[in-house]
Amino acid sequence: MDVYDITIIGGGPTGLFGSFYAGLRGLKTKVIDVLPELGGQLTALYPEKYVYDVAGHPKILAKDLAKNLATQAAIFKPALCLGEKVSNIAQVEEGGETLWKVQSDRDEHLSKTVLLALGAGACVPKRLDMEVPTDWEDKFIFYAVKSKERFRDKDVLIIGGGDSAVDWANEFSVLANKVTLIHRRDQFRAVQSSVEEMKRNKVNIKTFYELKDIKVENGDVKEAIIFDNRTGKEETLKVDAILINIGFVINLDFLREWGLSMDKNAIVVNEKMETNLPGVYSAGDIASHMAKLKLIATGAAEAATAVNFAVTFINPQAKLYPGHSSNLNLSI
Repeated sequence: MDVYDITIIGGGPTGLFGSFYAGLRGLKTKVIDVLPELGGQLTALYPEKYVYDVAGHPKILAKDLAKNLATQAAIFKPALCLGEKVSNIAQVEEGGETLWKVQSDRDEHLSKTVLLALGAGACVPKRLDMEVPTDWEDKFIFYAVKSKERFRDKDVLIIGGGDSAVDWANEFSVLANKVTLIHRRDQFRAVQSSVEEMKRNKVNIKTFYELKDIKVENGDVKEAIIFDNRTGKEETLKVDAILINIGFVINLDFLREWGLSMDKNAIVVNEKMETNLPGVYSAGDIASHMAKLKLIATGAAEAATAVNFAVTFINPQAKLYPGHSSNLNLSI
């Protein structure tokens, strides 16, 4: 079995930049991800949503950013294992060397170091507290937007008060026929500038409202019944599509079982991005430290830091900092 210098668990933006940087540092690299394609949430949840907080890009579609990151990572030809769920990591002795064995539902992988770049972790969208047949999902009930065109000229109901709900309300205000957003409170969790933009746009905002029922005829949604949770007053809306953005259910019990120190739903790391397990690092949204800022840009920086210290973990005589990439002759 091949032994890799570093195995990166997670093929989202942090993991992909970590893979590129590991190649830059000359490490034999493997990337494992449970999804069938690279990009993490960029491709799985909001591929057609613009991202504004990436250095050098005033704005970029999430799917394009994912494509660029995958192209960048491919420069150094990392081994890719997609659609593969990691179930455990454990230290083993092989040939007189202490290694990490990464166990998945498909295979075993041996590695000198491991970088955990799991994003928000094993998360699934929260469902409504009502019975929704599975064949309605991705037909007229949506938890993520894979194609904006499916909502063009439609009457769209959006449920939620966070960034995703508000951002899609703004996007659809110029795409859909009519957009109604309901939120169970009058306070939004979204960025204030986005909320103010939504109030200026053609969005029917109804706070203190929740969904009570969905009327379907001949396999298509026709109406949604909503109600004021203060008075119980009901209202019927004509709808063609319902987008539910009420958050995610996160299960990170498996990380605790691996022996990792956790801070609520994140892995505790130090300034070197080291976990409490020797040779195991973490970066991106899943990592927790005193100066944490959850951005794609800072996730990339954390991945580079983790890789640099992984290099010296493997070879204590190696340089910690390799110099600038502009000094290297890369074929792109």
